[in-house]
Amino acid sequence: AAAEPPLRWESRCRQQLRHLQDGARIAARLPPRLEGRWVSTGCEVRPGPEFLTRSYLFYSNRLFKAYQFYYWDPSCHDPSYTLVIKGKLRLRQASWITRGATEADYHLHKVGIVFHTQKAMQEVASWINQTSSEGCSGFLPPGRTWAPGALYELLSAKTERDCTAALGFAMHELSLVRVEKHYQPLLQPQQSGSQLVEELYLGDIHTEWVERLHYRPTGYQRPLQSAVHHVHPCPACGIIYRADEHHPPILPARAQPPMQLSGSWVSTHCEVRPAVLFLTRYFIFHGHNHTWEGYYYHYSDPLCQQPTFTIYASGHYTQSIPSSKVRGGTELVFKVTQARVTPMDQVTVMMLNSSAPGSCGLTSSWSTGVEQDITPTNGCLALGIKLPHTEYELFKMEQDTRDRSLLYIGERPTDGSSPDSPEKRPTSYQAPLVQCAGASQEFSNYISLKYSGKKAANGNEALKPLPVAFLLFTALLFLRWD
Repeated sequence: AAAEPPLRWESRCRQQLRHLQDGARIAARLPPRLEGRWVSTGCEVRPGPEFLTRSYLFYSNRLFKAYQFYYWDPSCHDPSYTLVIKGKLRLRQASWITRGATEADYHLHKVGIVFHTQKAMQEVASWINQTSSEGCSGFLPPGRTWAPGALYELLSAKTERDCTAALGFAMHELSLVRVEKHYQPLLQPQQSGSQLVEELYLGDIHTEWVERLHYRPTGYQRPLQSAVHHVHPCPACGIIYRADEHHPPILPARAQPPMQLSGSWVSTHCEVRPAVLFLTRYFIFHGHNHTWEGYYYHYSDPLCQQPTFTIYASGHYTQSIPSSKVRGGTELVFKVTQARVTPMDQVTVMMLNSSAPGSCGLTSSWSTGVEQDITPTNGCLALGIKLPHTEYELFKMEQDTRDRSLLYIGERPTDGSSPDSPEKRPTSYQAPLVQCAGASQEFSNYISLKYSGKKAANGNEALKPLPVAFLLFTALLFLRWD
């Protein structure tokens, strides 16, 4: 292995957190330009679990053609069936709920399905025949032999036939859109400069299967990247770009690295949660005694530049076991025993100071930038934090194309609740964290970001408050902090 560069691991973690706050590196145009093809950068996991890759093509006349390739396995190596989706998309106004996003209307013209195995054909036909309306009950006669390449119509706007519900299929992801542009430094030592990367964020998929069909997104799922301007290297991008319904992408099978949590992990970008939370995360896992620490830096904007509050939490976790429900995943149980909160703007201070006595730290004692322990009050009701607290988790580790260790933690329930029982254990993942310190370089001193803000009249940096509409909306919701 190459020698570790002089940059200390601790500095690497700090550097990554500060880099994420440097929103000037990211440009997001409103309304976004969607023309062209956008592809998955790897195998995606949706709640269920479902394993899939996507390839979406948007035309200049607002028409689109989308491929969703589904698989039996978490490596997206064994195709099951492909959906071919055609329709029209109309961008509307900027979203007043999810800052930085554009709302859109879509209309589906056709949805077809191609089966890649007899097993897939029988399984899907069974779902449709059992759960669909009378018009779909004879979608495929029992015993029908699989015909490679045959396209079967699931939805047609002309005939008003729709047999997609049994698949949990909806394209509500198209109702919330954001395109981000940034520049990636060239990786080769002899090269200088950078290359453009464009990412398409579409609306999130509800974690409850029965809610999918009518859920309107307020967060995002894993972004697609431009087929022209994507991160390099990206072996999966070319494979997915060249695929179609008759030739589904078959990604290389990858060995699953062992679950080695010890060390420090940090967000790779400003993250968005349903119900409009923007945050970055930083975790330290101490493998020798199975304890953990987590820092959750919350913001009011999609570039993570306007801080609202920070939460520090700690506790312990159990030994990991392979997941019986999500192939490639690992199950753990986390106990949260302590937490501290630091309000970072006046709006949050006002909210915390108006909390019921004894429900969130010392009554009416909150001030901007001052941390307070909320363990004695068993959490903070205003922020939806209860202590002590147990969560049933799903974890996964991967190596990216640059040989960095990535950690995927289970996706939070869309309804804002917590996975506090085995039945609510996640079946999909949040955005990955990247390892920034190994087990031998662990450190637990508090990482405080120097938040950038506008200069006040006295020359000090002033923190920008949340818009009033956003405050009212947020106050009505239980804030999720993982």
